[in-house]
Amino acid sequence: MRLAKFVSLLLILVFIFPALATAGWWSLRDRPDSWSSADWSATGILLDPAADEEAAVYLMAARTGGLKGAFSVHSWIVMKEPAGREYVRYDTVGWGMPIRRNGYPADARWYSNDPEIIHSVRGEEAARLIPLFEAAIERYPYSGRGDYRIWPGPNSNSFIAYLLREVPEFGAVMPPNAVGRDFAPGFFSADWSPEAWDFHATFGGFLGFAAGLRSGLEVHFAGLVAGIDFMRPALKIPAYGRLELI
Repeated sequence: MRLAKFVSLLLILVFIFPALATAGWWSLRDRPDSWSSADWSATGILLDPAADEEAAVYLMAARTGGLKGAFSVHSWIVMKEPAGREYVRYDTVGWGMPIRRNGYPADARWYSNDPEIIHSVRGEEAARLIPLFEAAIERYPYSGRGDYRIWPGPNSNSFIAYLLREVPEFGAVMPPNAVGRDFAPGFFSADWSPEAWDFHATFGGFLGFAAGLRSGLEVHFAGLVAGIDFMRPALKIPAYGRLELI
């Protein structure tokens, strides 16, 4: 009985309270009423591809719309070939065939929310990674009509998380508030990444943990993530995201 009370209190303090506090903050923000009234235009945070000779790969994310935006970002991958004159963007959505290629400008706002660059690689290494990403996109197992599920996944963040697992050399870690990133089919799944020195275990994306050099220490509950990043010092706060310590 005492253990149950302790676990309940821990869940409330570590997960529920931060999520509700973030939802309160989100409710005070000015947001579009609908998909059609939202701003989906480019922000210009990426270099002009026609003036950039280097290859590049970017992981990008922005808060999503509606109530979901209180708890999660939407993430996508952007690539540019050496001397390429345009970016190629890949993300997934919840209608039709999930995977979209250039469905939106590479650095567009998502539901009026400005994106940020989570991780990037440029130059020769990016040129080497691009075909690996393209092959991983072709292999994505949830690319069929009706495969997308908002929660616990596979959703837009599940797609990008899959690509990062398939191409660990990219060196990126999904934002902690990318709900769906820890989705895995079946009752239990565990994997070890020698490139990242990371171990990840999950019960269907509902409950799990990650530990390693790249992820730091994380505990997952119902799509929310709490933890600490030791390599790039930050707290990982459920729904809020990263709170940088330096």
